[in-house]
Amino acid sequence: MRFTPTAAGATGLAAILALSACAGATTSTGERVDGGTIVYAHQQEPFCVFGGWIEQAYLSYQVLDNLTSLDENHEVVPWLATEWSTSEDGLTWTFTLKDGVEFTDGSPLTAEVVAYNFDYWVSGGNSTALVWLQDYYASAEAIDELTVQINLSAPYPRLADNLTQGYFGIQSQVALETRTDEENCAAPIGSGAFIVDHWDRGEEIVLVRNDEYTSWPANAEHTGPAYVEEIVWRFVPDATTRVAALQSGEVDAIYDVPAVQWQTLDDAGYQLEKYVTPGRPQQLAFNTQVGPFTDVLVRQAFAYSLDRRAAVEAIGQGVIPYEGNGGVSQTTPGYSQAAADWYDYDPEKANALLDEAGWTERDADGFRTKDGERLHVVLPYGAGSIINADGAAILQGVKEQASQVGFDVELIPVPLSELVAGAYSQPAERDINVGYWTAVTAGILYINWRPSTEEAPNYSNGAFYNDEVLAQLIRDANSAADIDEQNALYIEAQDYIAERALSIGLYDRLSTLAVDTSLKGVWQEHAQGGPTFYDAYLTE
Repeated sequence: MRFTPTAAGATGLAAILALSACAGATTSTGERVDGGTIVYAHQQEPFCVFGGWIEQAYLSYQVLDNLTSLDENHEVVPWLATEWSTSEDGLTWTFTLKDGVEFTDGSPLTAEVVAYNFDYWVSGGNSTALVWLQDYYASAEAIDELTVQINLSAPYPRLADNLTQGYFGIQSQVALETRTDEENCAAPIGSGAFIVDHWDRGEEIVLVRNDEYTSWPANAEHTGPAYVEEIVWRFVPDATTRVAALQSGEVDAIYDVPAVQWQTLDDAGYQLEKYVTPGRPQQLAFNTQVGPFTDVLVRQAFAYSLDRRAAVEAIGQGVIPYEGNGGVSQTTPGYSQAAADWYDYDPEKANALLDEAGWTERDADGFRTKDGERLHVVLPYGAGSIINADGAAILQGVKEQASQVGFDVELIPVPLSELVAGAYSQPAERDINVGYWTAVTAGILYINWRPSTEEAPNYSNGAFYNDEVLAQLIRDANSAADIDEQNALYIEAQDYIAERALSIGLYDRLSTLAVDTSLKGVWQEHAQGGPTFYDAYLTE
């Protein structure tokens, strides 16, 4: 069965396109305005400006500087660190810092401050920084005023790459030690191009220019302070409202462009940016501890029952890329095409596998049964947070396709507040886990597949799958000094996951922007695809 939009959906789509066809980007002479305010509409409001969620990383990237940056060729370039080196055994990293950098509270950037930040992250200050570092980081120490040494417990050749992510922004030690957690949450003190002025919860965050900015990354497009004086970072959850605000001139740029509106905005002259985030794509991980998917035959049957490409292409309108690999996305170094191609749409094979697994009967509704029990599977998803409206429509296609071979898929939209509280996080609560993890290397595999133990639980292991063979493959890849050897091991791990149908891909997670032509110089940073406003300027 191929998934297509309903007739009602098609009618609504035509109406939207008709209403928006007359809108167009602002006409500008292209002359740069000195200063001014950028009004930007984002789709989600985070809990803090700094933290372990990508929505926080997008914001903190404007306020905090990292040690390293990632350029458009996926090469690591200097930022707060001017140079770095590793010891022959790979256990010691040495970073030399820029001289004369100050945080916006007036305190200096020193090696001691950077060492303090590393310890802060792994002691609970940032959950995502912690899971990247916890099995490798031993300690950090200041060698002199501008030289910091990072000591590892195991070689980690891609450390500098991972430090380009927004989770690793450096904060003022004075601020972390003297201000409350609430103050550092709402307005962290960095050395970045902008400063948090105020936050109207539920509405917007206002960032103002750091006029003393001296620490731009090597891949920035200019030097000195930012061009604009202010950024009004609004939170507008509804995609249609964001698009309408851009078309009316109420905002200068928006995030998360609906696929159905992409061509309309392109035709109207808006600047469109699309970044396919490396790391784990939007994928389905199967519960291997309890329920029907403990049987590999049932997992494989589910994979074969889906025409995933058709579902993604119907909703994605050529904007959202299909992704078959459940391990990493196609923009991630060390990608396995074989893993992506492992399961083609084959309902006959799916039916045969379910028969072999003993799900031979069907009930009155056409769903498979075994020993009188329906083949019912629970698929919760973070509605409006982990999964946007396009993604929810794709999941509806998954449900419809899987039903044709007898799976009764229960889709459960879960609000962000419930996700944060731990809803559907336990093996007894769900059968399929959907979600992504952004990363700059295939080392994300270790975060997603490290075995979970009582001493070291791994809440990122969505399949609840504990396999030391797989974990060791990924550990070996993480520590391999030779890039070709590293990638070969990552590919082997992805194939291992695919062969056992532990996880299958759906589509690549996107970071998209639509920008009015009166706003120039907006680009997406290359680690996670967040908007970068340091080089942006308004024109008249």
